[in-house]
Amino acid sequence: MDTTIILILLQDGVMNGAIYALLGLALVLVFLVTRIIFIPQGEFVAFGALTLAFMVDGQTPGTVAMLLILGALVFLSELIAAGRTRQWQGLGRTAVWTLGLPLALYALAPYVVAKDTPLWLNVLFSLALVVPMGPMLYRLVYQPVAEASVLVLLIISVALHFAMTGLALAFFGAEGWRTPPFVEGQVDMGPVSWSAQTFFVLGTCVVLITALWLFFGRTLHGKALRATAVNRRGARLMGISTNMSGSLTFTLAAAIGALSGMLIAPVTTIYYDTGFLIGLKGFVAGIFGGLLSYPIAAIGAMGVGVLESFSSFWASAWKEVIVFTLIIPVLLWRSFGSKHIDDEA
Repeated sequence: MDTTIILILLQDGVMNGAIYALLGLALVLVFLVTRIIFIPQGEFVAFGALTLAFMVDGQTPGTVAMLLILGALVFLSELIAAGRTRQWQGLGRTAVWTLGLPLALYALAPYVVAKDTPLWLNVLFSLALVVPMGPMLYRLVYQPVAEASVLVLLIISVALHFAMTGLALAFFGAEGWRTPPFVEGQVDMGPVSWSAQTFFVLGTCVVLITALWLFFGRTLHGKALRATAVNRRGARLMGISTNMSGSLTFTLAAAIGALSGMLIAPVTTIYYDTGFLIGLKGFVAGIFGGLLSYPIAAIGAMGVGVLESFSSFWASAWKEVIVFTLIIPVLLWRSFGSKHIDDEA
């Protein structure tokens, strides 16, 4: 191994680490606000990448039909709940985003899906298809058991992961896909040429993290999420809807996951089940911060990315083992300084 190889591996590790940082951020956000260890975060990575790949290839992605089905199920759940309580307020607004939005995207799909459609339009349409699935899944799966223990929510997350993996296989098939890079070209830095795609990924991650920082610090909804993360009971007493907080959190998590998948798809072949391993590496990054600290999770993500890159050079067959074994000393280290805190009612 010489300096050139080290720089090449470092480039690959930094780019992957940036993706893991975004996923770790999403996992920390979901856990802080809802107490859910969101195992299916990786499925949104696969959904985003595969949806974009299908559209670039001129095919209608399976997420068009999937969003229609999820929207209909959510509206049916809300209709049943309204019938039981005799409270019909808000049902019209629910119909707009659960039925109106999926139907509008279904009607637009034939006009957007084509091989000559600009990449940026494919990205926007793909996000419009994938992101609404986040709050829909929260409403269907988690909202009815929002006050359950962390263990119960974890078991539900595992079950949802397997369900979403099966849906991905049914709607996208077992074939692997890649997408064209967002930016072409090379940037010479010393003895190594860095791809322009790497800088695009890093720049996008910086912009997204900055936008989230501004959202949590400057907007009313962001402050509501922070309040819910600090104390769920106190937030409810102050009039903050925990259902709204959970739905908004899952919207952000779905957006981060889908965008991460689109960023990594040009350099990695994405299959229907690829998101699970990518999401787990984001989870390892989140564990560095104890699922509590965004900056430490981001630092841990960069470490995971670099470790994975160098492990693939030294022992490619064992790189996954090496990365996931890293979680054991981290958990031991965090357990020494942790204090037991009972779940809130």
